[in-house]
Amino acid sequence: MNLLPLKLQPFVPTNDALALPHQSKPFLFKFILRKRNRIHQKKRTHSEVLDELIMSLPSSLTISEASPEWLNKGDNSWQLTAAAMVGLQSVPGLVILYGSIVKKKWAVNSAFMALYAFSAVLVCWCLWGFSMAFGEEMLPFWGRPSAVALDQAQLLAPGFAGMYPAATLVFFQFVFAAITPILIAGSLLGRMNFKAWMLFVPLWLTFSYTVGAFSLWSPNGFLFKAGVMDFAGGYVIHLSSGVAGLTAAYWVGPRIGKDKERFPPNNILLTLAGAGLLWMGWTGFNGGAPYSANIDASIAILNTHLCTATSLLMWLCLDMFVFTKPSVIGAVQGMITGLVCITPAAGLVQPWAAILMGLLSGSIPWFTMMILHKRTPFLRTIDDTLAVFHTHGVAGSLGGILTGVLSEPRLNRLFFGDDPRYVSLAYAIKDGRASAGFRQVGMQLAGIAFVLAVNVVVTSVICLLIRLLVPLRLTEEKMLVGDDAIHGEDAYAVWADGETYDKSVHELEYFAAKSADCEMA
Repeated sequence: MNLLPLKLQPFVPTNDALALPHQSKPFLFKFILRKRNRIHQKKRTHSEVLDELIMSLPSSLTISEASPEWLNKGDNSWQLTAAAMVGLQSVPGLVILYGSIVKKKWAVNSAFMALYAFSAVLVCWCLWGFSMAFGEEMLPFWGRPSAVALDQAQLLAPGFAGMYPAATLVFFQFVFAAITPILIAGSLLGRMNFKAWMLFVPLWLTFSYTVGAFSLWSPNGFLFKAGVMDFAGGYVIHLSSGVAGLTAAYWVGPRIGKDKERFPPNNILLTLAGAGLLWMGWTGFNGGAPYSANIDASIAILNTHLCTATSLLMWLCLDMFVFTKPSVIGAVQGMITGLVCITPAAGLVQPWAAILMGLLSGSIPWFTMMILHKRTPFLRTIDDTLAVFHTHGVAGSLGGILTGVLSEPRLNRLFFGDDPRYVSLAYAIKDGRASAGFRQVGMQLAGIAFVLAVNVVVTSVICLLIRLLVPLRLTEEKMLVGDDAIHGEDAYAVWADGETYDKSVHELEYFAAKSADCEMA
């Protein structure tokens, strides 16, 4: 029995020139049968039959060098579309969200941190990152670095999963790798030295992200072999970014007191626009995880939006009950926790379970953020700007545990194949296999522990090394000014022919010049 899950089983091309994608519609088979019957009536040879049948196929199904027999055009189209949707979550999604949810003086810096990370990750991913995450095993938790993602012969050949070329997989996995450090940036907005951020992104991608991706998603990874379930990145992306963000925020230090005490969004409408791109982009985030345009992708998409809507409403109700006002920013936080919580379970649970997960993801992270964080001395000392630890770390862990409790047997088979290891606690107890269910929950907890430990250690080492080269934190003077001091640019030009004088370097220069003119007069 092939022990690889269905989404990772290699596709073996057939030598039968009549082979069609398994999703082809019935009328195509009827068309071929009619043609074959007519040909047989003419008593031609088998070779002639095959040649005429191939010539009779619609042009979209004919075999060529650009469209080999192993390529499923429908799956390839969906996978590229899903990848583009995930990419839009980062650029422009998080670029807009970060640039609008901070004070005006930090809008440019915050948005640019996201844009830079997206660009830097792509180059590093193709040069060495992809092979370290999905290539040959170097260690049980790490792949061997190589530039396989730049090899044309490899890129045009079938990938390790799905019925499409490796180039599609490289791009699809890149957008996941890119969004992870961008999420970490949410913990560091408003004070990190941009030069330090430029060093942090490639180092963290290389020594942290690839470890988690290989361990949990690669067929050679030890946590994958052990049976940890992470459908689309609850551990690899969200838990890792939440823990790494909190750890990096500890080493970088807090914002200045004025910003920490009051940090209002400069444009809530744009914040909602960025959040909307994030939400809709999650259709590709979870819908692309099966590596195929199949029925599991459909249930994953439905569960994603169902859990998210429930979580947003739950968070909103708690805000209204406790603070008496419906908070827009709170609703965005509830939306994010719902998206994160369902990610490790999207294609593995039934819709009623997705609603239950939404209720929990809208309440438990709310409690840890609004109540527990303020009552924990250690957490109070760490300035996590956008509470990424709660929205991604806590919600990702919650989703991973609930996956081990609520995943449904048939959906597990659709995704992992006929592997008896993948059984959730609820259904295992129902079937008289309680020990197997507790084992699965234990594996989910082991995955959380591994990701947490790796990110605390690796992120700390990276920050300490960068600190030897450049300061991690901006100077107090630059933090007082913000974008203009760091980039020489302001987000909104609203004064005097496009020049901004409101509490910026321009203001100081302008009034210094005016004072000098007055003295001379």
